[in-house]
Amino acid sequence: MNALSPQVPLPEHVPAPAVYDFDMFLDPALVTDPHERVREILREAPRVFWTQRNGGHWVVMGHKENYEASRDTETFSSEIMPREVIEQMMASFPAGMPRMPTPTPINLDPPDHTKYRAPLNAAFSPKAMLARKEEVRDLANSLIDKIIAQGHCDFIPDIAEPLPVQVFLKLMGLPLERQAEFRVLVHEFLAPITGPMDMISRMRAVADSMKDVILERKEDPKEDLISLLWRTEIDGKAMDYDTMEDFGVLLFIAGLDTVINGMGYGIRHLAMNPDLQAQLRDNPKLIVEAAEEILRRYTFTVPTRRVTKDTELGGWQMKNGDRLMLYLPGADLDAAEFADPETYDLNRENKVHIAFGVGPHRCLGSHLARIELQVIYEQMLARLPEFRLDPDKAPKFHAGNIIAIDSLPLVWG
Repeated sequence: MNALSPQVPLPEHVPAPAVYDFDMFLDPALVTDPHERVREILREAPRVFWTQRNGGHWVVMGHKENYEASRDTETFSSEIMPREVIEQMMASFPAGMPRMPTPTPINLDPPDHTKYRAPLNAAFSPKAMLARKEEVRDLANSLIDKIIAQGHCDFIPDIAEPLPVQVFLKLMGLPLERQAEFRVLVHEFLAPITGPMDMISRMRAVADSMKDVILERKEDPKEDLISLLWRTEIDGKAMDYDTMEDFGVLLFIAGLDTVINGMGYGIRHLAMNPDLQAQLRDNPKLIVEAAEEILRRYTFTVPTRRVTKDTELGGWQMKNGDRLMLYLPGADLDAAEFADPETYDLNRENKVHIAFGVGPHRCLGSHLARIELQVIYEQMLARLPEFRLDPDKAPKFHAGNIIAIDSLPLVWG
């Protein structure tokens, strides 16, 4: 097990009762059984707390507090590093330093966020995503074909990774044969940041990996998202290469990682609950509702915000410049919002989770994610006999801004 990150001194404005020791990347219990650790934190820690790990930051666990902070973009900014700071930093670098791409529009606040998100709304609309449902089903079946006879698989590399990754690469217009390379880049991008140069190099690596395709689509457009973006105007201005890089970095990271983990937690839950498997096999129409309750029970994304002015949240005073983690897995397990939150209840009346976020930054790809999740549950249940966790091989997890599943060994038959 890796050592925890060092503790930094406690800022003057943070009182001792607000402090809870938690390393969101390397906490041993979090990377052993993530949502059990989240439940423990909810029992032990304040609803909003300060940790001295990873440079020191706030962690927002409560549902009400997450909801408020997510919607108040003026106080809790998605622009993690202010534009003027980035410009000053870049100006201080030696001449010829490469540009640092900025994931767009997720690192913008309204009104700029609204302008830059608009070109993507139609491309990710419910209607556009529903049109891809049978393509997703065909791909799911082709992946199940490869493992069905062997009686076992590691669900993450065998199915959960290739399915959404291939769907996304086709959507973007990126070459399918490079999916392994792209996944390595995503893992490197989401690891703990060691400093500004590290962040710049990661952004550049992702942008550079798409450079040839982005330039090619400008001259030879196809029916894909990169071509669509080239045809877009923002504020009456034609698209330029720098903005294409910014869009590309965001879409690349979001499209190649998040839904993999949603699938992993869902199949893990089904593997641990044979009665639920039987119920859904008998009545597949329940899968839509089942998928929503899985998203609530196993929310896994942790967006970052920057406090832009002195404020109060969860009873604590926060200062301009503080970092804040919206711990959505905690929000969706909050007993103040959900009765018996740790219980998976297919008939739960309130399944209105915030696994996809809330407010202006609500996940753009949520419609596609829901289709992929529902389809993989449908096909795994329709085509495999009762599957269960491999008793000899434990699942593996890693944590950070995504609480991720790296390995999920299953057996059946």
